[in-house]
Amino acid sequence: MIRPPMAKLLIADDEELLVELLEFQLQQAGFETVSAADGEVALDLAWKERPDLIILDCMMPVFDGFEVLRHLKSTPDLKKIPVIMLTARRTDADITTGLDQGAADYMVKPFSPVELLARVKKALREAGIPLPVRRPE
Repeated sequence: MIRPPMAKLLIADDEELLVELLEFQLQQAGFETVSAADGEVALDLAWKERPDLIILDCMMPVFDGFEVLRHLKSTPDLKKIPVIMLTARRTDADITTGLDQGAADYMVKPFSPVELLARVKKALREAGIPLPVRRPE
C-alpha cells in the first residue's frame, strides 16, 4: 500500500523546550517537522524546505513573527503556505495584525496542544494538503 507523503511543518519559535514538545506531539500525529529559533532561519527554511504549514511565534530574534509573515505573504512562491501564529502576544491589535497580514489562524500562549493539532489539521485541509493517516497500534 502506498502512503501519501507526510506533511512537513516548520515550527519557528525561540523557546527550545516548547519546540521540543511541539515536535514530539506533531511527529506522534504523523507529521514531519523542522524548526527555527529566529526569524531569519525561519525564512531560510521556508525557502529550502517548502513546508506545508508554518507555526510562527511573534517574539523571536533577528526578525519577529510579523516581519516573517509579511515576507512570506509578499513572496509568490511562499504566500500560499498556511501560517498559524502561536504567541504570547494577545492584544486585539496583535491578533488583528496577524490575521490581516494573512495568517490562517492565531493562537495565544499558553495553549492546548490538542487544540493546536486540531487547528493544524483544519488549516492543512483548507489548503488541500493530505493529512497523515495513523494506523491503530
